[in-house]
Amino acid sequence: MTNILFFGAIGLIALFGLIFISYFNLWFRAFVSGAPISLFSLVGMSLRKVPSKHIVDAKICLTKAGIKEISFNDLETHYLAGGGITQLVRAYIAAQKARISLDWRQATAIDLAGRDLFDAVKTSVNPKVINCPSEAETISAVAGNGIELLVRARVTVRTNIAQLIGGATEETVIARVGEGIVNAIGSADSHFDVLKAPQSISEAVLEKGLDDQTAFEILSIDIADITVGSNIGASLQTDQAAADMKVARAKAESRKSQAIALEHEYKAKIKENEAKIPLAIARAFENGNLGIMDYYKMGNIQADTKMRDALSQEGHVAQPEAN
Repeated sequence: MTNILFFGAIGLIALFGLIFISYFNLWFRAFVSGAPISLFSLVGMSLRKVPSKHIVDAKICLTKAGIKEISFNDLETHYLAGGGITQLVRAYIAAQKARISLDWRQATAIDLAGRDLFDAVKTSVNPKVINCPSEAETISAVAGNGIELLVRARVTVRTNIAQLIGGATEETVIARVGEGIVNAIGSADSHFDVLKAPQSISEAVLEKGLDDQTAFEILSIDIADITVGSNIGASLQTDQAAADMKVARAKAESRKSQAIALEHEYKAKIKENEAKIPLAIARAFENGNLGIMDYYKMGNIQADTKMRDALSQEGHVAQPEAN
């Protein structure tokens, strides 16, 4: 029994010695840096598969920056939740030094949401410029007189930390600014008004509050380039005139077809009535309503009518005989 206790004691001493040797440097570095931690806490991190070195280094950085309210447990919890410790601590220290309103819970939520918190803090301190649209493209807008203007703008923004979670991204800002520029130019009576005072576009767009519900605050909108494009109004009028002409031609063809059909219908009725004339004449003779002289006169009239019709169809006009 004595031997068992002896060897057990030796085993425990060896275990503690191994732990002390393995974690002494890390423990001592944390101790002298003002961020003390127990050896058992370091062992517990290893058992939970948490990189104790990263956690201790992060705590030391926070302590040296004067931020002591963040505990080892806070750092370990964020790591186990899938967050990045090193970048988060850098961003949090930078935010505190820049006096940006950002608490630890909000910072961890932003990091877990997949946003680059360090870049957001850097942009908040040092605003960046966004090309609207990209360098290879332009915004096409038409003034009130129908002249097209091709515009490039530069938008200066800084990050709005309070709206970083759930706020719209750069693409939304670019789209809104482009829409605002199109509306501002479209409201101008003439493209000359825009060319004389391009800053009026910026002022009109800024007044619309385009950064609402986005992760950025728009500081300024500068018109980098304006180029006069084509005369859209004239092109539209030309196209409309061509379309109206086609419609008029189609209506004329329709009326012509109707007139031809009506003419054929009248001719058919005339032939139908002409076919009834001999029968009517025969009945008139039987009833004594038509004499032989009346019949000859009617024949002469018909012959004269046919001759006139033939002459008119050939384009001839009867000429008076020369004396």
